[in-house]
Amino acid sequence: MLKNFVFVAVSALALAACGDEAGTGASGARDQIKVVGSSTLYPFTTAVAEQFVTKNPRFKAAVVESTGTGAGMKLFCAGVGANHPDIENASRRMKKSEFEDCATNGVKDIVEIQVGIDGLALIEAKNGPKMALTTEDIYKALAANPYGKPNTAKTWKDVNAALPAVAIQVYGPPSTSGTRDSLAELILEKGCDANAEMKALKTSDADKHKDLCTKVREDGAYIESGENDNLIVQKLAANPNAIGVLGYSFLEENLASVNGVKINNVAPTYETIADFSYPGARALYIYVKGAHLNAIPGLKEFLGEYASAWNPDGYLAKRGLIASPDAVRAANAEVATKLTYMNGSDLK
Repeated sequence: MLKNFVFVAVSALALAACGDEAGTGASGARDQIKVVGSSTLYPFTTAVAEQFVTKNPRFKAAVVESTGTGAGMKLFCAGVGANHPDIENASRRMKKSEFEDCATNGVKDIVEIQVGIDGLALIEAKNGPKMALTTEDIYKALAANPYGKPNTAKTWKDVNAALPAVAIQVYGPPSTSGTRDSLAELILEKGCDANAEMKALKTSDADKHKDLCTKVREDGAYIESGENDNLIVQKLAANPNAIGVLGYSFLEENLASVNGVKINNVAPTYETIADFSYPGARALYIYVKGAHLNAIPGLKEFLGEYASAWNPDGYLAKRGLIASPDAVRAANAEVATKLTYMNGSDLK
């Protein structure tokens, strides 16, 4: 589901410096910051956009679209110019293949900024079965072919005799979502690698390992619920035996109606995510096009506003963003100021 956050217009700019004037009117003008990507980062970036336009009324502020990280990366990497977004919200790091796609399409100068930490949280309704799971339980429940065999588990008890005989129903993000990528990397793969044979397979046959460890079953046990995380919360109210997968900020916003599910005996809280003891903890990023920095009015100032808001006592913390450690915040504030380009050599 696509969500838009639009602010009031106050200025204009021709984006000739970016070399793409199609679809921008007779003058090829665009003076509005365009952001696409992660639904997890959507509320944080819209909060920054609100403050940005309040503090800088001379600029026309951002349009923020919740497309999911993967779909947003495709839009971001499609090219430079007025028809392409300036910023990508990402609930995971850019992949090497995406960096290469960007370069192929002329997006060669990219600023990577870690804006904070989030947790991929499993949640259930207040009147749910009070689940406590391990990464291995979750893998066995959701993998299409756990340990190389078709998944026949119908209930959580089929997965682990200590769990209740409740049907496996998990509402989660689609394959285009960074949250889905995090589910695969942080939870499913860890559960898969609890098996020594599967862990060894990662070295001997990485492609097969990825398929067996991260491919999600498609028989109705896992239910894709779009990019609207609030919809997952609503579905749990109607189906309290189900579990949802979403960003921690949505759990925090809805504590009156849902609980966090413990994973490996650790509950999703601000503290356990901040110190990465919770298995679903993950860094959040924004990516910025270098070719647009001087062409879009206010883009540099927008990044400065983001950096001013991500401290533990900043307004983003009140929205549910978990602050990165001091050294990480300082390093990324420097990147946001100096606008240093990433080289992509450490991407996977």
